[in-house]
Amino acid sequence: MDQSSSLSRMDWVARSCRLLAATAAEFRETRPFEGLTIGTGIHLEPKTVALVMTLRAGGARLVCTGNLNSTQPETVRYLRTQDITVFATQTTDAAEHGASLDAILAKKPDLLLDNGGDLFARAAERPYANLLGGTEETTSGRIRLLPMRDRLAMPILVINDSPIKQFAENKHAVGQSLFESYLRFTNRSTNGKRVTVFGYGACGKGTAASFRNAYATVSVVDIDPVTTLEAHLDGFVTPLREEAIRTADILITVTGYPGIVTAADLPLIKHGAILMNGGHFPHEINVDAFRNSPDVAGIDRYEAEQIETIRMRDGRAFHILGAGHMANLAGPRPLGNTVESMDLGFALQARCLERVAKGGLGKEACVIPVPADIDAMVASAYLDLAR
Repeated sequence: MDQSSSLSRMDWVARSCRLLAATAAEFRETRPFEGLTIGTGIHLEPKTVALVMTLRAGGARLVCTGNLNSTQPETVRYLRTQDITVFATQTTDAAEHGASLDAILAKKPDLLLDNGGDLFARAAERPYANLLGGTEETTSGRIRLLPMRDRLAMPILVINDSPIKQFAENKHAVGQSLFESYLRFTNRSTNGKRVTVFGYGACGKGTAASFRNAYATVSVVDIDPVTTLEAHLDGFVTPLREEAIRTADILITVTGYPGIVTAADLPLIKHGAILMNGGHFPHEINVDAFRNSPDVAGIDRYEAEQIETIRMRDGRAFHILGAGHMANLAGPRPLGNTVESMDLGFALQARCLERVAKGGLGKEACVIPVPADIDAMVASAYLDLAR
């Protein structure tokens, strides 16, 4: 019998990311990042390891940090065993996270791989000469960076604006992972539950579909009447906002915007309701305002499960998962989106960083979608591996 071995989750993910493995093999030959430093501010979990090692195969020096409440210690340890510089801890403290971001920028990386605009927003305030540009992963980051275009004045390609990212990761994988996360947090069923989804972009579409497929009755709330009409024609209930909150057993935000559910909504929230956020930043549900409301009698915390029960003075109680942080990367054993979806999304990241590193993109490419030829290249490569 062949000798057996004990492998980690990082190994499982790396062997599952076939597209990144093929890209890394090419990069070992072409070395597109030779002599360049790439600073990353993205969720540090096992799939990120596959991306980081792909970039290093292309000759890059990496300096890495994570995002609030999503850094996984075993991922940090693994990267450090690979001689990757990591400034990150598992934290929900904005000041501590900010110190990690500053440590990245102190290394003056040539390229930034950002997630939520944290690194580029700081670079806009404290520019340095050798920064060539980079990528932004999220809708939340695009919203944040668009007003800074004149100050940034460098190529920044928005991965979330790729059609591949929209349907492969946002529509399919986010919906699946939020549904899985609800089960993992609560061990409760969705059968017959009333679910309200705030936001009917790609992430909202996938979330609504996943919960409906699990035998829930799903309502959708969106501020855009055209999008709301689409949800209606897709077969979802589209009540007015107040009714959608009042009737929800499970309430999910996936909008990319702050202040979707606030303390003003406390009188509406149903006894026993469960609230969870799927957006990048922990501000779609105003958890701090809930905690500090004079209408709250007390809070019970299930620490290991990362569940808070808010007890109201009128006798109602409701539950918040993961303190309002992105639920699929919070709580016990956070797995995030599927390996296949992230393999595609991270291949887009690698190819976009390659394009910025090669030059030829001017400041007019600041906060723009992934170029169509990169989408076509990544799609063709994935299909070739799948056939």
